[in-house]
Amino acid sequence: MSEFEDKRNKLLSEKVIKGLKNRNIEGYYAETAEEAKAIALGLIDEGSSVTMGGCMSAREIGLVDALKEGNYNFIDRDQYEDKRAAALMAYDCDAFLASCNAMTEDGVLVNIDGNANRVSAIAFGPKKVIFVVGMNKVCADVDSAMKRARNVAAPINAQRFDISTPCNKTGSCFDCSSPDSICCQFLITRRSLHPGRMHVILVNENLGF
Repeated sequence: MSEFEDKRNKLLSEKVIKGLKNRNIEGYYAETAEEAKAIALGLIDEGSSVTMGGCMSAREIGLVDALKEGNYNFIDRDQYEDKRAAALMAYDCDAFLASCNAMTEDGVLVNIDGNANRVSAIAFGPKKVIFVVGMNKVCADVDSAMKRARNVAAPINAQRFDISTPCNKTGSCFDCSSPDSICCQFLITRRSLHPGRMHVILVNENLGF
């Protein structure tokens, strides 16, 4: 990124973090992926049970590898034959890694899910939820965040998993009722009831989808 993009992201992050604080959510800003990884690891005690949904951002900053290599009980659902059983473990874990499909400048997080294992764990269960969010996902308001989630994140994920939906073929949302639709559950997180449960690490990089 250029120095001007860096400056813009830093200034915008201050507004986002202020909005998060007003919503009982802790916010952090990382200039680099390495810094973001360090912040995340600082929020997770050694020996903790940790799992995640399909969080590409956590992989991209090297957090998943660090947890696998460190002194943590990382629950890797890809290693389980029974995917449902692995997903259910998230509700009782110490920390859950996530990102968001989009978020607003005043701290509202927007997520869309198919199976709902990710959004349900964000809403309830894990003692701590740690979001890794690239500044590319910050939008002006809820309406624009929803549009990003449906017209950017969802089509890319449909293409990534080669799911037979209209957005896979066209790249934009048709508000479909396809049997393979991954837009089944919409979660808008406007506030955390429990202090210290939700943490959002904003990263000065383009991460995820």
